[in-house]
Amino acid sequence: MNLDTVRRFCLSFPGATEKLQWTDSLCFKVRGKIFAIVAVDSVPPKICLKCTPEKFSELIEQEEIIPAPYLGRYKWVLLQRLDVLRDAELEELVSESYGMVAAKTKAKAVRPAKKKLKKKR
Repeated sequence: MNLDTVRRFCLSFPGATEKLQWTDSLCFKVRGKIFAIVAVDSVPPKICLKCTPEKFSELIEQEEIIPAPYLGRYKWVLLQRLDVLRDAELEELVSESYGMVAAKTKAKAVRPAKKKLKKKR
């Protein structure tokens, strides 16, 4: 995959948006939460994705895939090149990242708001 195909794929998900942040990071979001980050100024471009703990452990064993700086403790990986994995594998990772983030934001969106208690004076 190249930068254009990754961009098109990320934007194909329901509610997906993109925003250039931190000068050179193209962030793909759902309901305001990031599910993929592409370093566009990097040569070659890099991509950062959320994954399950099992997948995280499996992926960081491969060359050129590392725990994402600042996000690794939350099970995000950094692929140091877009072609580290086959296209189908990368698409699956992006899909899983989107699914995890979308599910979490949806759960927060439907949770009823807590009622505030009035203080007695």
